[in-house]
Amino acid sequence: MKKLINDPGDVLADALTGIEKARPDLRVDHENRVIYRSTPKDQGKVALISGGGSGHEPLHGGFVGRGMLDAACAGEVFTSPTPDQIVEATKVADRGAGVLHIVKNYTGDVMNFEMGAELAALETGVEVATVVVDDDVAVENSTWTAGRRGVGLTVLLEKIVGAAAEEGRDLAALTDLAKKINADGRSMGMALTSCTVPAAGKPTFDLPEDQIEMGVGIHGEPGRKRVPLAPASDIARQLVEPILADYAFGSGPAIVMLNGLGGTPLIELYLMYGEVAALLESAGVSIARNLVGDYITSLDMQGCSVTVLKADDELLRLWDAPVNTAGLRWGA
Repeated sequence: MKKLINDPGDVLADALTGIEKARPDLRVDHENRVIYRSTPKDQGKVALISGGGSGHEPLHGGFVGRGMLDAACAGEVFTSPTPDQIVEATKVADRGAGVLHIVKNYTGDVMNFEMGAELAALETGVEVATVVVDDDVAVENSTWTAGRRGVGLTVLLEKIVGAAAEEGRDLAALTDLAKKINADGRSMGMALTSCTVPAAGKPTFDLPEDQIEMGVGIHGEPGRKRVPLAPASDIARQLVEPILADYAFGSGPAIVMLNGLGGTPLIELYLMYGEVAALLESAGVSIARNLVGDYITSLDMQGCSVTVLKADDELLRLWDAPVNTAGLRWGA
């Protein structure tokens, strides 16, 4: 294992130290391992909190800031944050209008955020709502989930709902918006290689040089099947067709993300986006906005994922609204 680390057990603590030094617009609670905005949003606005295991950067800490999250709970690598972390983040981030928890559909995340919400409500009376993201079309149930996994759509949801929260929408309206986005978005990913968790010191799974994992999860969970390595155009088709088969996007506008999993060069991601865009356009999907790059990763895994969200004028307006975070920035 070759990694730029000190001790495998200190990776998260050391990374949080670096984040704090690199981003003066963020404040890190090192004891509870929560990342906050240095300057909280205005009193009377709903706070957005997310979190999960580390190793998926920039998700979630890289999306704390104006136009997106108010706080992110950082679990150990590929490990859910604890209820205590979630309670602390909820109490601190609350601006008097309630808190929305955005949770990827992994068993540990769902359970711990549910416990955290209940404890925070009991201790402080803060009103908490939760939306669970489950956009992965690859499998109905997987290693760590009951139902579909929550993956790339999480990024788009945090951006759009974050913009609506900045406008001052109430908790019920933001919850409804988040549920609408979750209902109208789909994702699927693939891996060329495994990833290596620092504490394990070896790849999570073995993948022969002439095979790829189609439908892989962001922690290396198995996908639909292993298939032979193929040209990018064939791989793109195997990602796009299941998404289109699962949801009728119609001819209206869509937001599309071609996401790298951490170890794939940007030139290959752009190449893949060209293939994906051509397939979607030939199917009648009108791409109104796009993202290409690393937004929800799996350490050093080579591969990519595709996310498609059906949009409308209102979603596009919220998408275009100013955002200023480590992972996304425009109009600010």
